[in-house]
Amino acid sequence: MKNFLERLIDSALIRNFFDALSHKNIPATRKTFWYFFGGLTLFFCVIQGISGGLLLIYYSPTPQTAHESIQSILTTVPYGWLIRSIHVWSAHLLITSLFIHFGAGFFMSAYRTPRESVWISGILLLFLILGFAFTGSLLPWDARAYFATQIGTEIPRSFPVLGPFVVRLLRGTSLIGAESLKRLFALHVTILPVISILLILFHLIVNHKHGPSIADTADGRNAKQIPFFPEFLLRDCIAWLTGLGILLVLALNLPPLVGAKADPFVSAPAGIKPEWYFFPLYITLRMLPGAIMGLNTETLINILVAALGFAFLLTPFISHSSADRGGISFPKIAGAGILLYLLGTTIIGWILY
Repeated sequence: MKNFLERLIDSALIRNFFDALSHKNIPATRKTFWYFFGGLTLFFCVIQGISGGLLLIYYSPTPQTAHESIQSILTTVPYGWLIRSIHVWSAHLLITSLFIHFGAGFFMSAYRTPRESVWISGILLLFLILGFAFTGSLLPWDARAYFATQIGTEIPRSFPVLGPFVVRLLRGTSLIGAESLKRLFALHVTILPVISILLILFHLIVNHKHGPSIADTADGRNAKQIPFFPEFLLRDCIAWLTGLGILLVLALNLPPLVGAKADPFVSAPAGIKPEWYFFPLYITLRMLPGAIMGLNTETLINILVAALGFAFLLTPFISHSSADRGGISFPKIAGAGILLYLLGTTIIGWILY
C-alpha cells in the first residue's frame, strides 16, 4: 500500500497537476480579495454535499415519514441536529458567497473575451444552486415548507406556453402531495447534484485555462504576481477556515427549527414567506397590482425574470466586452440598478415580513 501511494504521488499525472497549479499566477491587487469568494462558494458546496449525504442516510421521503425522520435526526441520531444545522446554514452561506462572487465578477467584467465559457457556466451554476434551495425547501414536510412550496410552484403557471408544463413537472399532481415530494427529492439529491458536479468541473477547468478575471486589466498586468500553488492556495485555506468558523458559530447557536407536520386539509398558517434569497420576487409580486394595463402581473414578472436571466447569460455577447476594460459601461449601470433593487427588496422583506 505504501509503495502504491508513493508511485501515485510520483506519477506523471500528479506531477503535471501540481506543476500546472504552480505555474498559474494571481495578480496581487486590491481586487484580488473578491477572488476568495469563488473558493468559498466551492467550499460550501463541498460542505453541502457531505452534510446532505449524512442526512440522506436517515431521511425518508414520503408524506407519512418525512417529518418524523427529520424529528428523529434532531432528537435521536447522535449529533443529527448539528449536521442538519450545518446543512441549513451552509446553504445560506453558499448562496451569499455565490451572489458576492457573481456580483464581483460582473462589476470586474469577468465576462470579457476569452472568458465567455467561464461566465456562462457560472451563471448556470447560479441557477442550479437556486434550484437546490427551492427543491430542498419541501423536504422537512412541515406546514411552512408545504404551503411555501405550494405557492412557489404556482408562480410559473402564468408563464406563456411552458408555465403549466413546469408546474406539472414539479408537482406531478394538481396540489403538493406524495408525488411532488418524490420529484423534488429526486431533483435535490440526484439530478441536480450530477449536473452540478459536471458543471463545476467544467467551470474550474476553463477558469484555470483562462486565469483570473483581473489578470488582463492594467491593474492586474502591473501588479505583483503570486503563484496559485502554494501561496494563494494557503490564503484560500485561511478564507475557508474563516467560513468554517462562521458556519460553526451559526450552526451551534442558531439551529433551525422544524414546525408542525404539514396538513393539506387545514388553512395555511399566517406569515408564510420564502427564504431571504427569494424575497425580491416575493416582494415584487406583493407590491404590484394584480394586473398592469390589462396584463396579468405574474405573467409580466415571469417574463421579466426570464429576460434578465438570459441577459446575464448572454452578457459577454451583449456588452461587446472585448472593448470593456473596467470602466463605466451600460451593463454595469444596469447591473448597479438591479443590485440596488435586489438589496432594497431583500431589506424590505426582512423588515416587513
